[in-house]
Amino acid sequence: MGAGDHARNGTEHHERRLRFAVLGPVRAWRGDQPLNLGSPQQKALLAALLLRGGQTATAEELIDAIWGEEPPEQAKAALRTYASRIRKALGPDASLLVSESGGYALRTGPEAPLDLETAQETAQRAEKAAGAGDRAQARELYTEALAHWDGEPLARIPGPYAEHQRVRLEEWRLGLLEVRLDLDLQVGGHAEAVSELTALTAAHPLRERFRELLMLALYRSGRQAEALAVYADTRRLLAEELGVDPRPELSELQQRILEADDDLTYQADEPATAGRTAVTRPAQLPATVADFTGRASFVAELGDQLAQADGTVMAVSAVAGIGGVGKTTLAIHVAHAAADRFPDGQLYVDLQGAGSSPADPEAVLGSFLRALGVADSAIPSGVHDRAALFRSLLAGRRVLALLDNARDAAQVRPLLPGTAGCAALVTSRMRMVDLAGAHLVDLDVMSPDEALALFTRIVGEERVLSERDAAMDVVAACGFLPLAIRIAAARLSARRTWTVSVLAAKLADERRRLDELQAGDQAVKATFELGYGQLDPEQARAFRLLGLAEGPDISLEAAAALLDRSPEDAEDLLESLVDTSLLESAAPRRYRFHDLVRLFARACAERDEQPPSECDAALERLVDFYLATARHVFAADHPGDRTVAHLGPPRQEGLAFPGQEKALEWLFAEGECLMSAVRQSADRGLLRPAADLLVATKDLADSGIHSLRYERAAGAVRDAAERAGDNRAGARARIMLTHAYALGGRFPEAQEEALRAMELGRLADDPVSTSYAPNDLGIISTYLGRYHEAEKHLEQAIEAFRADSNRPSEASALCNLSRVHIALGLHDSAIELAKRGVTIYEEMDSTLRMANARYSLGCALSQAGRVTEGLRDLMIARQIFHDSRQSLWEGVTHYRIAEAHLLDGDAARAASHAEQAIALRVIGGEWRRGTVLVVLGKALSQLGQFGRARACLTEASTIFDSLDAPEAAEVRDLLTLVPDR
Repeated sequence: MGAGDHARNGTEHHERRLRFAVLGPVRAWRGDQPLNLGSPQQKALLAALLLRGGQTATAEELIDAIWGEEPPEQAKAALRTYASRIRKALGPDASLLVSESGGYALRTGPEAPLDLETAQETAQRAEKAAGAGDRAQARELYTEALAHWDGEPLARIPGPYAEHQRVRLEEWRLGLLEVRLDLDLQVGGHAEAVSELTALTAAHPLRERFRELLMLALYRSGRQAEALAVYADTRRLLAEELGVDPRPELSELQQRILEADDDLTYQADEPATAGRTAVTRPAQLPATVADFTGRASFVAELGDQLAQADGTVMAVSAVAGIGGVGKTTLAIHVAHAAADRFPDGQLYVDLQGAGSSPADPEAVLGSFLRALGVADSAIPSGVHDRAALFRSLLAGRRVLALLDNARDAAQVRPLLPGTAGCAALVTSRMRMVDLAGAHLVDLDVMSPDEALALFTRIVGEERVLSERDAAMDVVAACGFLPLAIRIAAARLSARRTWTVSVLAAKLADERRRLDELQAGDQAVKATFELGYGQLDPEQARAFRLLGLAEGPDISLEAAAALLDRSPEDAEDLLESLVDTSLLESAAPRRYRFHDLVRLFARACAERDEQPPSECDAALERLVDFYLATARHVFAADHPGDRTVAHLGPPRQEGLAFPGQEKALEWLFAEGECLMSAVRQSADRGLLRPAADLLVATKDLADSGIHSLRYERAAGAVRDAAERAGDNRAGARARIMLTHAYALGGRFPEAQEEALRAMELGRLADDPVSTSYAPNDLGIISTYLGRYHEAEKHLEQAIEAFRADSNRPSEASALCNLSRVHIALGLHDSAIELAKRGVTIYEEMDSTLRMANARYSLGCALSQAGRVTEGLRDLMIARQIFHDSRQSLWEGVTHYRIAEAHLLDGDAARAASHAEQAIALRVIGGEWRRGTVLVVLGKALSQLGQFGRARACLTEASTIFDSLDAPEAAEVRDLLTLVPDR
């Protein structure tokens, strides 16, 4: 028999393998084919044998298990009949059921696995992983074990034995859930856990451990009032139902929450060993250079400072110096040397402090939290909450944070670990005298001997020894700046025909470098001038023009467009610049400048580019490329939408994509570069391409990730268009800004922008703004409760879209009008409008837009009392939004699902989905958050959790009062209906 025969036989054996399940209905399969196991009593016999793990059960034991104290007269005969039928059902595996000692046994083993035994083995592995401190692995394994449950264990199986086992297995499942949820909280997954715990406390109201975990999860999510309300609800419930007080652990947690105990912000009930072990051990340090030279005193000084992290305070060292002096190289070298002292990980970030757009501490903290294993949905918004969670996660651990290229102390403070055992190493061009407790190190240029040693290590000892004086002239001309020395040495190394004297002579020509090499930015410019002067004309042009782009990096394709070269030629140019160290390879086919090199490149473009208009032409080509590609993305994501037909005519082909998924991947990957291009275009007067790029990338505003960046870019175009008197660009920028404001719940501002967009659009005869503006005004009026006004606006929008033959946008307006009719109580009309939207999107084969139609139809059906149908459409919409990374829309759909469950009387599911909406955040900003809290409060009140319900409704009332929203009065009325006990 050949190897192929063996493989085929192995596959066939696996496909025929018998397997059993009891963690749900009692079932058996051979491969994928279910077996007919007969009557409930016959299944009861099979279950009783399966749960004995191969041990023999006597006939009497089995009779008692199936019938209890009232067996039939012919019980033994029935037992034999059941056993015979089970053997027949097992077919070729009938021998597994054996008769012995007047009873029966089912000998399964690995060849016929039982789901319960598999779950037990997985849970044991999870327990071992947790004991070893590997909480990430433990969480995965507990989740895997719990996944074996498929409803109620031994469902519909009669007899006292099955009933006893059901109780035991359910208790075990709940215990596993408690452990897994505890692990979730230990690693910062509190926001995700709240939804699940809310549902569990509703289903198991007297199970205090779930209440305790819910209190902690709420507290860590910044919802202290709700956390305390859970305790009050629990105390009342226990007194009413059992006549007892909460257990001591619950009372202690309440007291610690009242006292704002700092320890609660990380792992209150976690074993000490696990607390010192990071869920994810980040190792983010960039590679150290192999030819690191000199700096011995600084290495020793910084190493001694980092060693102080062994003591009772966090060690902070701040290295300052001019650009190119080697701060980053030194810091990375020291960090690698000290890495063993920080076994729980090393974090790294380039804070881009020397550029025009320094990194936002809130975004940096989000990146750090993800690196530490925190799920996106568990990351709070706001720099203060993120900093608090960051410090909490690092408490009890030993982590080093390298904060490179900081702008100032204010940028750094939120990023400091803040606990003994951790350390931060900071580099900056500024001396951080206002960074409390930091050990300051001023890094000067290298000594002549160190500079010569570095030059020698790069160029090679043979070439330097015979020309030592010339080599010293070279490093002196470099101002002993390490980066300048590296550039000069790299050029010499690449030109084997040059001698050191040739390079020294070139550097001696002051026309080839700036006079001031030893102070401030001039020194940095002179350093880069050395490398720039050695470039051939084509390289130099590429260097200059690449520096014009504002984004954090640039793709090969975008760079090719900017340079007006083929991608192949552009790649050769860019890689040659990487070889000179003037450009960095950020990732395959992506490039970036060091921030100071970018400034120098721009200065060169302003000074050297001929004709000067080529700078503007290069940026126009870049924007044209982005716009052409964004048009393809828009077309893939909005099939049939005529909006792109009204954008400026493409002058480039742009990138094409095989499908929607790849198109969206490009859009979100390039989001920051696209918005940088929009702002830069506005600054340079390229207003219409900038406005059109906003229109084509509208999906970025809906993502939640790029929403704020999109809003700022739209504002920049609006302001520039206003100054230039460009009505069309102004109208389009304003309508996109309307969309961004509405997403954030800033409805008065959104309305103002939409009205102005309508006015400008009419003056410019612009079909985009004159159709989008009434649609957005209808949405805004709906939010503001002005439904008849909304109806008029949306009817106008539908007419405008039809006139433009823009069927997908017509469908969108129909769905918006459906939601207005829901509010007006016109349920039949609302359903019909939403169905018309669904039909159009089906004809257009528009997946993402279909989610909006399903969302509207689900809302209409639910409000009409057809909740089951409505939930089906809402769940379809939620999945599409999730797959398309539209997190804000996914969140608002969870809110609508919660509303539907509340209408259907399922308060537990309503509360769970409302919690998921809060965790994801929703379209509509604080106003929508208030509406979600109202639904959550109603659901909790129905579940008898009155204290927490009052806390949610009180917070909603505060939100609506601050917004002067009409919902405030309704919420105050609701509060009077919630028992105050």
